[in-house]
Amino acid sequence: MRVLTVNAGSSSLKLGLLDDDEAVAEQTLEHWDGDSEPISRFLDEHGADAVGHRVVHGGPRIVAATVVDDEVQTYLSSLAELAPLHQPRAIAGLRAARTAAPGTPSVACVDTAFHAGLSPAAATYALPREWNRKWSLRRYGFHGLSHSYAVARGAVLAGLPPRQGRVLCCHLGAGASMAAVRDGRCVDTTMGFTPEEGLVMNTRSGTVDPGLLGWLLNTKDVAPQELFEVLSDRSGLAGLSGVSGDLRDVLAARDNGDADAALAYDVYRHSLVRHAGAMVAVLGGLDLLVFTGGIGEHQSPVRDAVCEALEFAGVAADSALNAAAEEDADITAPGAPARTVVVQAREDLEIARQTRAALHE
Repeated sequence: MRVLTVNAGSSSLKLGLLDDDEAVAEQTLEHWDGDSEPISRFLDEHGADAVGHRVVHGGPRIVAATVVDDEVQTYLSSLAELAPLHQPRAIAGLRAARTAAPGTPSVACVDTAFHAGLSPAAATYALPREWNRKWSLRRYGFHGLSHSYAVARGAVLAGLPPRQGRVLCCHLGAGASMAAVRDGRCVDTTMGFTPEEGLVMNTRSGTVDPGLLGWLLNTKDVAPQELFEVLSDRSGLAGLSGVSGDLRDVLAARDNGDADAALAYDVYRHSLVRHAGAMVAVLGGLDLLVFTGGIGEHQSPVRDAVCEALEFAGVAADSALNAAAEEDADITAPGAPARTVVVQAREDLEIARQTRAALHE
């Protein structure tokens, strides 16, 4: 089955045609305005037996890859306010593919599905139960397609049995999250009801004291919409450094003596260490540590910082292997009880796999 994978980011569009796991054709638009024409043209030129779409939020109803009909598309559209940077773009991709090729099935592969099996203790916010029930408030988690692929691929690289053991997966990119996975099942994750919670990210603040946010709203005349925009687009590395949300720019500024950039990196690193320790505690130890995503794949100092902090859990990276790793690689130091690997992010392969499974192919 030839599957067209559609991965709509907050501003970009990645298209790929996969025959089994081989890429037949690819196209990336760095700036996509939601226009249907690129998807229509790609389908006209290459064809496809099915279209798999990355959709960030599945809400409480969509907990597995799902064939899209009008009802499913409408429901996914209703979740746009929970992931406003990504959900509307995914819906635009769905609409474009279904219009261009109405006889070709489209499948929604949702990031939240990987975390749908969280225990009630891990998923529930300590809010009034009436609120939780009325509005389906819970920890949904994100980056599920990336985590699912990276955990499986990481086990192969480390020579470990699939879907066994205790795995900490670190998806570190512009958006970032960690997932604690035990025997193939996610048991905790850093992102929550929206992709704003958890780690410090490029432009997102990550977890912030809710009392502080209430104080800003109630005493400093900060408007709710302004607060949301600041937390999402003007915080994180960008907000702290005043330089950029790109970690490479922050590190360059730090090395040139910029104190704000140095603090931004220290806060970023501390956030990684804090959350990694919490995930390991939930797992009760560690058998495999996985790094993926743009920063996870390409920034060896970040990997070093996490590995050093998790030495108590048996983690140790070989310095030469770590410095040289850019994509799929085992960087474990000799004799370390826990394995450490770097995995190239391949959401396209996971989308295609889930699409075929949903169509029973």
